[in-house]
Amino acid sequence: MKDKDVAQYIKEERARQRRACNLIASENYVSADVLSALGSVFVNKYAEGYPAARYYGGNEVADKIELLAEERALALFTLSPKKWSVNVQPLSGSPANLAVYLALVPKGGKIMGMELASGGHLTHGQRVSVTGIIWRQIPYGVDKKTEWLNYDALEQLAKKESPDIIVAGFTAYPRKINFKKFRKIADACGAYLLVDMSHIAGLVAGGVHPSPFPYADIVTTTTHKTLRGPRAALIFSKKDSRNLPAKINKAVFPGLQGGPHMNQIASVAVALNEAAQPPFKAYVRQVIKNARILAQELQKNGFRIISGGTDTHLLLVDVWRGGSGIGGKEASERLETAGIIVNKNTIPFDTRPPKDPSGIRLGTAAETTCGKKEKDFKQIAARIARILKR
Repeated sequence: MKDKDVAQYIKEERARQRRACNLIASENYVSADVLSALGSVFVNKYAEGYPAARYYGGNEVADKIELLAEERALALFTLSPKKWSVNVQPLSGSPANLAVYLALVPKGGKIMGMELASGGHLTHGQRVSVTGIIWRQIPYGVDKKTEWLNYDALEQLAKKESPDIIVAGFTAYPRKINFKKFRKIADACGAYLLVDMSHIAGLVAGGVHPSPFPYADIVTTTTHKTLRGPRAALIFSKKDSRNLPAKINKAVFPGLQGGPHMNQIASVAVALNEAAQPPFKAYVRQVIKNARILAQELQKNGFRIISGGTDTHLLLVDVWRGGSGIGGKEASERLETAGIIVNKNTIPFDTRPPKDPSGIRLGTAAETTCGKKEKDFKQIAARIARILKR
């Protein structure tokens, strides 16, 4: 690279990633092939519109790569193209969720989504997000005693508020989601059911988490977490009399975006193909094993694990009330100084502010990609305990 400044920063970031113990639950490491596709000549192509309906010429190959990505996305989750459609153009998870609301929820309508402190995402109707400015959030949380979802309470809330759409799927909830119960709740109040499986998509693809597709109307996901792809997103929509795919496609383009990033779509196609191979199933099984052992070992060291454990790749640790007696900000800073990268995170019913919450969030996907297994995560847990309890 002729630009020495950028070349130096790339070198520094590569070195940082190699020496860090990465426990960020929303990060992973892509393969050389995924990286190669992302930096391919597709970056040069403007492809506004959809395959066979572009606004620019020269898109015969761009059409092929987009259709291939769609085909692979449906195949990975064993979906029939007669029953499901997928849009591979969203630039990331936030605009993907925004597109769904734009397509299906009237201005000022109600989004029933999990509150931030309990593990919800900003784009599930939080006030600081545009999704909470254009629409009104009906927030739900977890049971105060168990820190698990209470589906009976969710159903009562839904019947009372009659939301236009219910969002199932979270950014910091460590337990499996009962999509069948969410479907029942949505039917009880006449709402669409949107499943945001951004964190668990790889787990669903690998068969270690229940699939939302038998129950959801729409499913959104990012591709860069447990799926090990580039930063991008997908929107799956059910084909039925409501014409959801057409509404979703129109909301993405021209509603929110112009030309899609074709290099990104090519990279997604590579990642989807990798996730369909047998080694990926072994990988996600190991991700789950590693998360459980990490939670268990931290509990042995006196830390309080939110909800008592984890069923997924992530866990929340209460470092304030159970463990070290420090806030999440100081905990994350101490760990980073020692080479362990986590993120501070609110916990259910947190009494501390979001800028310095009571918890930290840990994930095992990235370090499992690096080949770490249970014995390694026992050592990581011991290191965390030493650093935070000194």
